[in-house]
Amino acid sequence: MKRLWMAVIFVCLAAGGYGAWWWWQSNGSANASVSKSGKSAKGKGGMVTVKATKAVAKPMPVLIEAVGTVEPEHSVQVRAQVSGVLQSVQFKEGDKVKAGQLLFQIDPRTFEASYRQSQAQLPRDMAQLENARVQQEGLDPPLKREFITRQEFDVAVTSTKSLEATVAADRALVEQAKIQVEFSRIHAPISGRTGTLAIKPGNLVPTAGGGVPLVTINSTDPIIVAFSIPERQLDEIRKHQNEKEMRIEILPDRGAPAAAEGRLVFIDNTVTPQTGTVLLKTRVENKQEVLWPGQFVSVRIVLKIEPDAVV
Repeated sequence: MKRLWMAVIFVCLAAGGYGAWWWWQSNGSANASVSKSGKSAKGKGGMVTVKATKAVAKPMPVLIEAVGTVEPEHSVQVRAQVSGVLQSVQFKEGDKVKAGQLLFQIDPRTFEASYRQSQAQLPRDMAQLENARVQQEGLDPPLKREFITRQEFDVAVTSTKSLEATVAADRALVEQAKIQVEFSRIHAPISGRTGTLAIKPGNLVPTAGGGVPLVTINSTDPIIVAFSIPERQLDEIRKHQNEKEMRIEILPDRGAPAAAEGRLVFIDNTVTPQTGTVLLKTRVENKQEVLWPGQFVSVRIVLKIEPDAVV
């Protein structure tokens, strides 16, 4: 009985060993098939296709890329130089305006009254001055004949000089009053596009020292794009900055074509210690206003064109 059990165990061990050997042989054959045919056992793989093309030599640009910020070349905060009630606004928010265009009208009645008053005072004092000069000239012959004293003549001279000073002060007051009237009409100092109105008609306009500006005007054509580059690239840019081939392209989107192209107009005179970069600026035309102040853009600096680059 004991021998029978030993025989059964031996047969089981032999069968298990044969099964393990058969599985190993089958798995090895499958792996060999995969490596030869390029297909997995599950059928999800495939051959990798590699395309080849002929290398050619043609002109290629040498580029430096950066991220820039659009900023206006000129930006003016329009403030009032006289205080008064804002009568009217001669433009709409966001309009394009030209230099010298009337923007705001402040109530001018107080300034016009002062102007008329100073104008009326000037002829009165000029008449008194003319009379004093006549009296002085009339006293000159009696003084030579010693019919009057030197003191009487000096009094006449002093009166004439005093009135001359009064007339000069009157002319200054007239000019000042005229300027106040002109300041009640606020004109655009530059051409550009207006922003948000800070004060609406009917409100009291503060003078230049207080409050927010009435409106801000930003010039949009031409426009400035500021960008930074690592300091290690500065020598390369300075080397090519005066060459005709070097240009700067501005791309609103990285994958889009260039919207504008300009020349380098500014290199900062110091490296920013915190970032190790140098600030540069370019000026570009923007007649269609594709670029907007405050916008982030991609900047592509074309240093030169390699005529026979292998590509």
